[in-house]
Amino acid sequence: MTIPRWDDPSSNHGTMVRGALWLVQEVGEGNIFTKEQLRKAFPGVAQVDRRIRDLRAFGWRILTNTQDASLTSEDQRFVSAGVPVWDKTARTAAAKKAIPAKDRQAILERDGFQCTTCGIAGGEGFADAPGQVAVLAVTKRSTLTLSGHSEELLVTVCNRCASGRAGEVSSVDEVIVEYRDLDPADQARFRRWVARGRRGQTPLERAWTAYRRLPADARAEVHTAVMPDENRPA
Repeated sequence: MTIPRWDDPSSNHGTMVRGALWLVQEVGEGNIFTKEQLRKAFPGVAQVDRRIRDLRAFGWRILTNTQDASLTSEDQRFVSAGVPVWDKTARTAAAKKAIPAKDRQAILERDGFQCTTCGIAGGEGFADAPGQVAVLAVTKRSTLTLSGHSEELLVTVCNRCASGRAGEVSSVDEVIVEYRDLDPADQARFRRWVARGRRGQTPLERAWTAYRRLPADARAEVHTAVMPDENRPA
């Protein structure tokens, strides 16, 4: 299929599709674009930023300064293209597979806004990659239950775990050794995680992820409330 031009005046494509074409043809994968460039490319178009964000539901990776600390509040990075939304057949097929927003929110809340694979909270920085923070998504995962049946679950994962870049792959022996080193209570918890195909949360982790979801000024209030007097900022 020939890719249409984003600025073709005869095109009847909507703003989201034209925005996708603009990213591919004018910005290029891996490059940064600004809100001002977007407004100039689509003058008079209301909520053009939102139409660009809609591309994420089709697998397009577009980062803001909340996911990439090297960006300013005016910048966004076009990391990679997803479904070719200018192809109506591909777009329709992808939309049918999409998880409804209501269901996605329910899964995020169920999982405590935390990656069920590595445990990182949404918005938390990766320890080995300064400037990069976890972006959470809900995806379908097939898991094998203890009874031997395959089950498809909706789970929360971070951008690293979703792309398979969470680090080196563990061996079976390594996992079993680590399991045997756990105390009985943690072994029982681990077995429950294996059975349902996702990890659970401790009260401490729930408190931490709730804290991470607060805006900066609210986190400062929590800091003041929980820190001993000698550790409070002057």
